[in-house]
Amino acid sequence: MDDFLRLSADTARFTYGAPRALSFGDDGRLLWFLRSGGPTDAVDSLWVLDTTTGAETRLADPRELCPEPGPLPTAERRLRERIRLVAAGIGSYALSGDGLRAVFALYGRLYEVGVAGAGTPKEIPAAGPAFDPRANADGSRTAYVCDDALYVAPGGRVSPDDGARWGVAEFAAAEELDRARGHWWSPDGTTLLAARVDESRLQRRYFTDPAHPELPGEDIAYPEAGGPNAEVQLWVLDRAGNRIRLDWDAETYPYVSDAGWESVTEILLTVQDRLQQNVLLLSADPATGRTRELSRTTHPQWVDPMLPGTPARLPDGRMLTSADTPGGAARALAVDGKLLTGDDIQVRRVAGIHEGSLLIEAALRDPSEQQVLLLDPVTGERTPLADGPGVHSALASAGTLLLTSADADGIRRTVRTPDGRATTSKFSAPADLSEPLPHRVVPILERVTEHGVPTALVLPRDHVPGRRLPVLMDSYGGPGMQDVSAEPRRWQARQWWADQGFAVVTVDNRGTAYVSPAHTHAMYRGFSDVTLEDQVAALRALGARHRDLDLGRVGVRGWSYGGYLSAMAVLRRPDVFHAAVAGAAPTDFRQYDTAYTERYLGLPQEHPEVYERDSLLPDAPKLTRPLMLVTGLADDNVHPSHTLRLSRALTDAGRPHQLLALPGVTHMTPGGTREKLMALELEFFRRELA
Repeated sequence: MDDFLRLSADTARFTYGAPRALSFGDDGRLLWFLRSGGPTDAVDSLWVLDTTTGAETRLADPRELCPEPGPLPTAERRLRERIRLVAAGIGSYALSGDGLRAVFALYGRLYEVGVAGAGTPKEIPAAGPAFDPRANADGSRTAYVCDDALYVAPGGRVSPDDGARWGVAEFAAAEELDRARGHWWSPDGTTLLAARVDESRLQRRYFTDPAHPELPGEDIAYPEAGGPNAEVQLWVLDRAGNRIRLDWDAETYPYVSDAGWESVTEILLTVQDRLQQNVLLLSADPATGRTRELSRTTHPQWVDPMLPGTPARLPDGRMLTSADTPGGAARALAVDGKLLTGDDIQVRRVAGIHEGSLLIEAALRDPSEQQVLLLDPVTGERTPLADGPGVHSALASAGTLLLTSADADGIRRTVRTPDGRATTSKFSAPADLSEPLPHRVVPILERVTEHGVPTALVLPRDHVPGRRLPVLMDSYGGPGMQDVSAEPRRWQARQWWADQGFAVVTVDNRGTAYVSPAHTHAMYRGFSDVTLEDQVAALRALGARHRDLDLGRVGVRGWSYGGYLSAMAVLRRPDVFHAAVAGAAPTDFRQYDTAYTERYLGLPQEHPEVYERDSLLPDAPKLTRPLMLVTGLADDNVHPSHTLRLSRALTDAGRPHQLLALPGVTHMTPGGTREKLMALELEFFRRELA
């Protein structure tokens, strides 16, 4: 392994040591965050920054609390997969309502820590391995999950023993609907809203480690396209032992994509029908369980997920929701159903209220960038806070503002306090201890084809114009993901590939995120045709503009949906693509999950031709180009059977190919696995594109 790959592996792709999971407490005075001790330290500790002094304090060090860490509870390990968390140590924490204390789980043990006094963590007695603890308003009680039951400390079990899972997010919610939690304290800290999840109808997916045949296998309840979903209910549980179920038409609207307390007398929840073409925002009375409809959003294809930070009530009582502008030109905000933003801005997140205005993250110019703005909730007037090139994000509380800016020169954080002071990570906390990025990469960004598809081109740093280069296509290409972005870390590996002698091309074909709703919805009822058509058209357009791209030598690589794209490329367009590495490819979407697949393709029972057209298995006899298939045998997202079925189809058709089946490796390829694979891929592409 060369120096860059070794450094990338040791630093978890330059993320160890960077502050994450930042949240304000005590009306903006405290800034809590997780961070490891340096660029090669994988273990995250809990820290707090006093924004009035700039001093930071480590409140909880996992190595001191658990010198000999045990295994993670299964529920936490799987949730870390769902949210793509690779760091060890403290994975998450939750603040009390006043923001003066935090609770967290560490290898199944439960802790609380406050900023007062010595700030020494105190272990909370738990019924067993604890998961996802949440403190109430004053920190006097902590709710947590143990063995799929919901508990409160002090107190005990509060969920019934009825065979269901309580207080957790089911697979579809955590993986596809952006809801990773399943219990919420009321604002007064006396009552819990809890999800009840019944997975008894779901099929089981099984995993074994061939490298350890003496160990038993694992299984997981998996909602396969066209099959049953988990049954999800929401219940209000009070201290007296009363249980009240929230009442909505759960048969018509089975997905709960968002829930939480708006006040002690109101719960807001967002529910969706199975095809996600109808989304209801409901107000629920926690005393009776009755719900009433506040808004309804419909779309003939699918309704995009609510923007983070919505729905929410504004201080004047009006309702803030997400919306699309007419014609699908932009993702927008609406107040009481009336559009507040237009086609000239792509809103991505509402970060809160700051100085009486909405604090939003949005793209003003190019989809590769993101700016931070203040938006007047009455007039729609915009005031820029961070509008330079790059990707900017924000966090605010009671007049204190944290701005994070990322561009080709790196990542910078600035805290602005109400008295006008500003502190940056260069001089004070939250200090960034991560490895400096080894490359300053400024990819060539262009919009090509009649569809205005975003593309990026990275050339070798020593490239001499006129020298022809083999092309390496490196794209994801699927819904919910943006590759062409000004965020600098995502270009480090691509610059390494370029420096090995390739022109690296990345394409955000129609169907990918953050360009416009119309761009995303172009993938409706068909992944394969749109994805491949745009990748080919964009490649040819770039080849015409940049004559050093040798379109007679084109390799393609990718993981997950990108693996699907890579395998499809050589199977269906061998005239364009000459070699491929396909990692964790969902080769037949009839075996992928419900919420993702059905949103785009519909039900397989109703549209079998769509699923057949997007399956790669019938294409196996067509393979004429070199293909390397890679799968992790512990992947519970894209089960290894996807890759193994394609390999079997290729073998049955007499088509030679390579197969790497990796014992113990999950979808995230942690622990340097990705870099080791890159070294093998390099050898493959150098040989096949020579």
